[in-house]
Amino acid sequence: MCGIVGWIARRELGLPDASVAAMADTLRHRGPDGDGTWFADAGAWRAGFGHRRLSIIDLAGGAQPMVAADGTAVTFNGEIYNYRELRRDLESAGAVFRTNSDTEVLLHGYRHWGARFVERLAGMFAFALWDPKDERLVIVRDRFGKKPIFLLQRDGLVAFASEIKALLCLPGVERRLDHEALGLYFAFRYVPGPRTLFQGIAKLGMGQMLVWEKGRATVSTWYVPPDARPRDASLPKPADPLAEFERLLDQAVARRLVADVPLGAFLSGGLDSSTVVALMARRTGRPVSTYSIGFAEERYSELPHANLVARELGCDHHPVLFSTTGLVDGLPDATGFRDAPVSEPADLPILLLSRMAAATLKVVLTGEGADETLAGYPKHAYDRYAALYQAIMPGAVHELLVEPVLRALPYGFRRVKTLAASFGERDFTQRMIRWFGALSAGEQAALTSVARPPYDARTDDPANSALRRMLYFDQSVWLPDNLLERGDRMTMGASLESRMPFLDHDLVAFASSLPDRWRLHGLTGKWILRRAAEKVLPRSIIDRPKSGFRMPVNEWFRGAMRPFLTDLLGPGARSRGFYRPGQLDATIDAHLAGRQNHEKLLWQMLALEQFLRSFKLA
Repeated sequence: MCGIVGWIARRELGLPDASVAAMADTLRHRGPDGDGTWFADAGAWRAGFGHRRLSIIDLAGGAQPMVAADGTAVTFNGEIYNYRELRRDLESAGAVFRTNSDTEVLLHGYRHWGARFVERLAGMFAFALWDPKDERLVIVRDRFGKKPIFLLQRDGLVAFASEIKALLCLPGVERRLDHEALGLYFAFRYVPGPRTLFQGIAKLGMGQMLVWEKGRATVSTWYVPPDARPRDASLPKPADPLAEFERLLDQAVARRLVADVPLGAFLSGGLDSSTVVALMARRTGRPVSTYSIGFAEERYSELPHANLVARELGCDHHPVLFSTTGLVDGLPDATGFRDAPVSEPADLPILLLSRMAAATLKVVLTGEGADETLAGYPKHAYDRYAALYQAIMPGAVHELLVEPVLRALPYGFRRVKTLAASFGERDFTQRMIRWFGALSAGEQAALTSVARPPYDARTDDPANSALRRMLYFDQSVWLPDNLLERGDRMTMGASLESRMPFLDHDLVAFASSLPDRWRLHGLTGKWILRRAAEKVLPRSIIDRPKSGFRMPVNEWFRGAMRPFLTDLLGPGARSRGFYRPGQLDATIDAHLAGRQNHEKLLWQMLALEQFLRSFKLA
């Protein structure tokens, strides 16, 4: 796990070689164990790669950028879990390896199989590879977008980096706010790809590849999650789907235990992370180092559940409490790591937890991805009733009768308001956004003067099932641009690698091949995982209702964080000009007076303000 940077530029631009090292230095937190640069000429062009290393595999021999005997070079961030199997195949074909690293597999794999060799990789990765024979630059991002890669393209230049801040230090790059992306931020609470809030800087999408050749860059998609398409009922079915799921999940965990450094896990006490820890314990045969976070406010804290699982599984457990001090003091750091507004307050506890774990570990396994691939959110069970609601309650009736009632309901009716507001959205993409508590188009227009640009989530295959459409939205929008972005930045901010067994592509493909009822059984989500967990977890954990990782931000804004909130969003706020007159203050007042629960909206506003202050965008 590392930080990568680089560029290919026309010589006439005069881009100094020293800029590569400067870019890499901004990513020291991603790779404190080593650094390196590499350069090559290609006619009128010059290419440069930089690397910051967090040593996980082949501690002595995996330095980067790595260059093969024929001049092929790579700078790589991530882990290839099946690199030993690929190495054996390549050695059988005549490849000679000089290291024991997974990085070298990329060099030989590209030369032997071509650019589509990425389809053979099991892991998480973002890498740039220079092919001297064809004078070609190839930049690749993994299937689900676990590892980030950002791009800056202009005449005579293609630059890339693991984080935006590295691109900002290139000569001539101006920090300008992308106002269309800001409109998407108000719509989603984060910015979906390929945009970022920085004008001219884009994300390479999940499962995408950029190929530069002869001054021209093209982007193609090499992987699309299988839930994007209708299930192929003609595929052969396993005799025992549950047994096959158990085998693939165990394999996914085993793959992610490959390391030459100590590993542990984040443990919330919920079904997903608890199952991962149980399988780790069974695989390693020794106590798993686990880390959990909670709150003094007991109704929000998951520590009792995590402590129960840790005792049952004999873990070396490390719980910690999080308070308003951590939120206030940690927000500038978290914003700097994310290069974006911190879209969820949960980023801050994860950063604290990562720093605690990084004191003794370099790798943790987590439970991310289970909800998005196995149907774990409430919307997966209840969205089926949206069509019935809309038939009974036409759009005009919903707008005239229901919406005023929703606005008048006190803040204790958060779930009812979310359900009704979501059902009221006729457009599929807008309904998916509303399920996560974002603004409707009308609410955004009333609150802000920022236009809401069109956004097509491309989930409208009429032949696909409703569940698969939702899961594909989660996998292609919510997961890479919010949850995985959070996980990468907060763990790497502490120089810690996180691995996600539930996003193993073989496991995801198998789950997608099953009829929907194996994931959503009646109103019960993650049904196949619950059945598999019966063999390794206490029944109380399996049957525990999903609560999500909620923080007492609602209460904190009215209590200890009130001065911080009112000061940051006060008369001097840089973001004040984005809101319609009086709307910012009215939103704050309604929450502080207890008339409404605007915690998500206020956090969104607060995070945007901190971002604008931290990065000083024009």
